[in-house]
Amino acid sequence: MDQEIQNKLKTFSIIGVFFLIIGGSLLHFTYNWSGFNPIVGLFSSVNESVWEHLKLGFGSLLFFSLFEYWFIKKEVKNYIIAKTAGLLALQLFIVGFFYIYTFFLGKEILLLDILSYIIGCILCQIIVYRLYIQKKLPAAVSILCVFLLIIHVTTLLLFTYYPPRLTIFKDDNSGEYGTKWNHEEEVHTH
Repeated sequence: MDQEIQNKLKTFSIIGVFFLIIGGSLLHFTYNWSGFNPIVGLFSSVNESVWEHLKLGFGSLLFFSLFEYWFIKKEVKNYIIAKTAGLLALQLFIVGFFYIYTFFLGKEILLLDILSYIIGCILCQIIVYRLYIQKKLPAAVSILCVFLLIIHVTTLLLFTYYPPRLTIFKDDNSGEYGTKWNHEEEVHTH
């Protein structure tokens, strides 16, 4: 791969960091801004649980990837692999960092949550770039990544409206799980 193409891919990766940070920050609020629209809730955080914050990275990376693809599709051979690896690194970093620091400090700190998201975005785009400039990886790796993405997207969407009663899905501010819609359903069934 020549230097000009590498520079182009590096530029898009750097732009991606800023897009993920800004886009993820906006997605934190769009569900409320939309009047609790269930479609918007599929890509936005619907509460303050750790799980819902994973959608900030997912949604912003998805939107950036749709834009970016049209400019670099001819230069990149590992696109799905790179995006899958970057997304999983971002999300595993956020979850791991959160549970490690809250274990040791015994409480949540907003500044550390924001910092972990920023670091996760940078980590994501470094991994994406490194995989962009690699030789074409085997088709089996791409197939595995598509499979992982399908599972991941399915769980993100499903658990937005039907979250298991596990700590990662619990909004510590309200003590509730899921969306405003979930809580209205629970009231009507009791």
